[in-house]
Amino acid sequence: MSYEESMIEVMKQRTSVRTFDTKPLTEQDEKIIKEYINNEDNLIGPFGNKGKMEYVKVTKNVTGKGIKIGTYGFIKNPQAYLVGFCANNKYSIVEFGHTFHKLVLFLTAKEIGTCWMGGTFSRKSFEKELSIREWEIIPCVTPAGYPKENKRVFDRALRYAVKADRKKAWDQLFYEGVFGTVLSPENAGRYETPIEMVRIGPSASNKQPWRLVLAEDRKTCHFYIEHTPNYSTSFGYDMQLLDLGIAMCQFELACREPEIDGKWVIEDPALTLPNDQTEYIVTWVGE
Repeated sequence: MSYEESMIEVMKQRTSVRTFDTKPLTEQDEKIIKEYINNEDNLIGPFGNKGKMEYVKVTKNVTGKGIKIGTYGFIKNPQAYLVGFCANNKYSIVEFGHTFHKLVLFLTAKEIGTCWMGGTFSRKSFEKELSIREWEIIPCVTPAGYPKENKRVFDRALRYAVKADRKKAWDQLFYEGVFGTVLSPENAGRYETPIEMVRIGPSASNKQPWRLVLAEDRKTCHFYIEHTPNYSTSFGYDMQLLDLGIAMCQFELACREPEIDGKWVIEDPALTLPNDQTEYIVTWVGE
């Protein structure tokens, strides 16, 4: 599959890869990745916040920068890591989730395996060797490499363990006009596919914290987060904000394909919220 083909199909086919082939990434693929992350346009989010990304090669369990990888969760034979940096504030993290997921989808289209990692890696090890400023955090990393096809049983077992294939249904995530009125796919109009792409997107521990309310005008869609209490508090930032960035990325790219124009704005519609854990994040305004 080439990057020029359907991004909706790329989103459908993307899966977390935890078992990689021992074959190193080719020089051409390394060059493509480095060019992508060194292009400033790829690092700027919808509201202008800019993150950073570094390519860190792995050699015999140690990265090219001397970082000891160890066993980060259940990752086997990674050939490189893509490491992200951003400011530790709400919208910088949301936007970084947006830009980092674009990178993940870019790699997926190039048949390079990835796996979002927000909690199961040693931040201190990376922070020691990489140029990170005091106000920045490493919200996530992804290993990169070619999937090991004959080892995918291991990956499937892990997907089952983390419930990665058990996505919530529309009636638990999406609403029409107000919270409490369930949005059905047939009532979503032109946004049916973009909203479905949000539903199938990856999220930390598969919590799917996004909640969407499609306005009566069928052009405006409000994005909310329903926080999981005490989730990721030990990391010093709200990891679930990355999930909202992922949702925005999936939705936006799925709108672009059929040429549904629109833009992101932060204009809280002041809807009555269903609980204290729900917080407004952003709105898509279609044309």
